[in-house]
Amino acid sequence: MDPKQRFYRHFQDSVAVLQDQIDQLESVSAVAGERQEAIDHVLAGITKLQNEVTDAADYTPSYDRRQYSETIKGLQDKLNEMVARVTPKTRFQFKRAGTSGVHVDMGAPENDPRLNPGSFARNAHTSPRAEPSKEPTESDDTVSELPKTSTTRDYNEEISKPGLSGIRKPSFSMAKNIGISNQAGLHIILPSSAARATSSGSLTDLRDCIVDMSVPTAQGKPFLGLALKDISNSLIVAGRVSGPVHITGISDSILVVTARQVRIHECKNVDIYLHCSSHPIIEDCTGMRFAPLPKCYMTETDSATENQWDQVDDFKWLKAGHSPNWTTLSAAQVLDDEIWTKVVPGQPGASVGETLKKVGIPRR
Repeated sequence: MDPKQRFYRHFQDSVAVLQDQIDQLESVSAVAGERQEAIDHVLAGITKLQNEVTDAADYTPSYDRRQYSETIKGLQDKLNEMVARVTPKTRFQFKRAGTSGVHVDMGAPENDPRLNPGSFARNAHTSPRAEPSKEPTESDDTVSELPKTSTTRDYNEEISKPGLSGIRKPSFSMAKNIGISNQAGLHIILPSSAARATSSGSLTDLRDCIVDMSVPTAQGKPFLGLALKDISNSLIVAGRVSGPVHITGISDSILVVTARQVRIHECKNVDIYLHCSSHPIIEDCTGMRFAPLPKCYMTETDSATENQWDQVDDFKWLKAGHSPNWTTLSAAQVLDDEIWTKVVPGQPGASVGETLKKVGIPRR
């Protein structure tokens, strides 16, 4: 795919996730700083997206960059409005450092980093922060920055270290969200201590892995949003998601997902056990097979919601008739409950490869 088109799709997907996260802020509890953590997470997401737009300047035309800039500004305004609504005593307004709140047009030649290096310096301009307005009768308050990398635990490094057990159970008790990346050949089970780290989740660059995130989202809160990207030959039990799930670049794997909305791009040979309250969407996919969520992962909330797991919309199949890119699993192909309850949690002495083989990975 052309880099310009690929980035456009990535940008649209990222905006959709951020919009859903902003919409969910009203439902996040303000107790123990949970809502503020969710706001900080959205701020970090907007900053990341803005940095990505700058990095893509080499292959995106000025018109597209102007559109991206306006969209990001719209996200900032939407977040300001939501923060003002959920915290009425403090009025927030986005303000770029050193620009007195002036919006930077990334499509303008003077701001093009290729033509005028340093004109849109990341350290000076691309970190939006929500700052309270000055009130003479109230003391100043500020939204704190996200913790620096050096002061937070590197869970991915901890997961990678050799252990006595073949199963890793990272606590994520000090984390605000779940982020697992760049792992191979590991069996990872999130314990209940990760229940407070579900403001968002991401699994990226995994190979020959088993990841089970069902426990913290069943006992605590569901993820507000989840992204799965660049995963191969793996089993992912993604848990419950109250917002959208974005699935990109998955191959020869099995996914178990409960979500309000599922969008699937550029995947091949993937079995998805799904509970979804809207039509799943696939695009540029082949060999997709769908089945309903296994009973052992169902909750009372799931049981009371219509499951549209088999109402798949293929955006790249516009002809009459059924898309050849997806089908449903037959009764003989669906994994039975014993596999989910006894094999997937891990058996004594069983390697990751042996467990993956028992669930049918690589897919036959």
